[in-house]
Amino acid sequence: MGKQIKLYHGSDKIVESPELRKGSAKNDYGQGFYCTMHYELACEWASKNQAVNGYANEYELDLSGLRVLDLSDPAYNILNWIALLIQNRTFTSIAPISKQAQAYLIENFSIDVSDYDVIKGYRADDSYFSFAKDFVNNTISVQQLAKAMKLGELGIQYMLRTEKAFANLTYVGAQEVDWTVYHAKYLKRDLKARSDYSKSRAELTIGSNELYVLDIIRGGIKNGDPRL
Repeated sequence: MGKQIKLYHGSDKIVESPELRKGSAKNDYGQGFYCTMHYELACEWASKNQAVNGYANEYELDLSGLRVLDLSDPAYNILNWIALLIQNRTFTSIAPISKQAQAYLIENFSIDVSDYDVIKGYRADDSYFSFAKDFVNNTISVQQLAKAMKLGELGIQYMLRTEKAFANLTYVGAQEVDWTVYHAKYLKRDLKARSDYSKSRAELTIGSNELYVLDIIRGGIKNGDPRL
């Protein structure tokens, strides 16, 4: 990983001076400033809800001296990501196993992020968050979940979570985003992910190595288990 990276943040306004405490605590990895390395994705984020033009804000982040938790590193697995989501976002319990599953995943797969300045990992957009909920509700296997996260060209997000990280962030500028163009692109990406996911579920054949959350609990599977 280079020391200097370019990041974008999609918003309904120009954000020259991001502030740590202004972010919602109910986002994927908690309170912080969420960015992407992809300009086009930032444009979609800026156009997700508001029927007005937004902005793709551009920054440079100097990673020198920052501790980065990279959830895409082989040292971690998708259940570490799920455990973080459970601690920060609201999961609807539609199956009896759900609450027990959430508690088990937090106990055995959670990561202490307190010493990290930046978190890098999947972004749980609407469709992808629904995939995570299906796993917690014992509807899909961990293998299916990992496959689903590759659908729709999701992309990776960066979350700045400490004042030290914010101090290393430099505002470059902002480009106005045409809502009529990028809202349609956002919907198309989301629809494709959901469609591909529905197709994969319809074609599902349950193999002997498929692990559902109930199997993980009953098998006492924990972080680092070779069965994952």
